[in-house]
Amino acid sequence: MISGFFIFNQKGEVLISRLYRTDLKRSIADVFRIQVVSNSDVRSPIITLGSTSFFHVRANNLYIVAVTKCNANAALVFEFCYRFITIAKSYFGKVDEEAVKNNFVLIYELIDEIIDFGYPQNSEADTLKTYITTESVVSSSIAAEESSKITTQATGSTNWRRGDVKYKKNEAFVDVVETVNLSMSAKGTILRADVDGHIMMRAYLSGTPECKFGLNDKLVIDKSERGASDAVELDDCRFHQCVRLDEFDSDRTISFVPPDGEFELMRYRSTTNVKLPLKVMPTVTEIGTTQVSYVVTVKTNFNNKLSATNVVVRIPTPLNTTSVDCKVALGKAKYVPAENVVVWKIPRIQGGQEVTFSGTAQLTSTTHRQVWARPPIDVDFQVLMFTASGLIVRFLKVFEKSNYHSVKWVRYLTKASGTYQIRF
Repeated sequence: MISGFFIFNQKGEVLISRLYRTDLKRSIADVFRIQVVSNSDVRSPIITLGSTSFFHVRANNLYIVAVTKCNANAALVFEFCYRFITIAKSYFGKVDEEAVKNNFVLIYELIDEIIDFGYPQNSEADTLKTYITTESVVSSSIAAEESSKITTQATGSTNWRRGDVKYKKNEAFVDVVETVNLSMSAKGTILRADVDGHIMMRAYLSGTPECKFGLNDKLVIDKSERGASDAVELDDCRFHQCVRLDEFDSDRTISFVPPDGEFELMRYRSTTNVKLPLKVMPTVTEIGTTQVSYVVTVKTNFNNKLSATNVVVRIPTPLNTTSVDCKVALGKAKYVPAENVVVWKIPRIQGGQEVTFSGTAQLTSTTHRQVWARPPIDVDFQVLMFTASGLIVRFLKVFEKSNYHSVKWVRYLTKASGTYQIRF
C-alpha cells in the first residue's frame, strides 16, 4: 500500500516525512522535488517513475504526497490524502505552511495513528480527538475509563460517534447549499447549466439517535428512468459513510446515525431541469471607435416572497476605456480601471423584479486598433430558500430510545461566485 507520506511547501522543502515500509529511502523526496515541484509542465496528480508512484494533492501552498511501490488503489490513496486534509482542518483550522510548522508534533501523531504499515486505518476526526488531544493530560483513572470507550467506538458499528454525547437542547440543522454554473452564448443559447450541491448537517443530539431524512418523491438517479419534465434528476450522489441506503432506492429516505457536530451528509450534481434564478439580458453596442453603449437588464426568476442578496454584476469594458458614465436605479455601479470592468453591486433584488444598468464607455484613440474580445458578464449572488435543482427536504425525523424532543431546522441556499457567465 502506501510506503511513504510527505508534505512539501511550494519551494519543495520537506515539512513532514514518514516512511512506513523499507522499500523506500528518504532521498525519494528529492525525486518528487525535481520531477514535480520544480517542473511547471506537470499537470497530472499521479506521476510514475520506474516502479515508484507519487500521488499528490494541493492544499493552499502545500503538496500532500503519498508514495507507493505497489499497484495501489488510486481512489483509496487520494481519499486518504483528502481525509488527512479534513482531519487537519478539524484540529487546527487552515491547512497551510505556517499551520504545519506550528503543529508538526500533532501531525506526526495523527499520521502514525491513521496509517499502520502503509494501510489507512481509522480516519474519523471525532474518534481521533478522543485520544489525540491538544488539551491538558487527564489523570490515569479517567484515562483508563476513556480508553475502553475509545476501543468500543473505534471498533464498533458507528465508529464516527460516541454513545455518551449529551446536550441540554437537542437540535439538528440542515443546510442544502447549491452552486449554479451557467455559460450562455451571445444569442441566448445555454451552453452549460448545472448545479453542484451538498447537504451539510450540524447535529447536536444526545445519545445515539437514528435520523430519517426524506427527499423529493420524484427524484431520479438511474439514467434509464429519466424523461419526466417535473422530476429532479441527479447525475451522481455521494453520501457520508454513516448513511444506510437500504430505503433510499424505494422511497428516497436516508437513514443514518449522525456524527456529533458538523459534517457533509450528501454531495450531488444535476445537469437537467435546472432553474436559473437570474436572467441577464445584455445589449452592448460599439459606437464608432470612441464609445461603447451598455444596457444590461437583470430579471429574477423566482416568486416575490424570495430575494437575491449580495448581487454583483461584473460588466467588461474594452482595454482602452478612459471612463464610464453609469446610470442605475438600484444599487451602485462603478468603473474599475485596474480590472477593465464596471462593478454593479445590488444589495437585494426581490422576486419578480427587474433592474437595469445603462452606461456609455468613452474610449481613447489608439494607433493600432485591436478587436475587442468581449469577455463574458459575470454575476455573483445568493438566494435563500431556493434550490436551482428543485431538491427539497420532505422531512427530518429523529428517533432516540429516551424519546426526547428535538428541534429541526432546514435552510436552502443557491449561490454563484465566478461561475455564472453570460456572453454578449
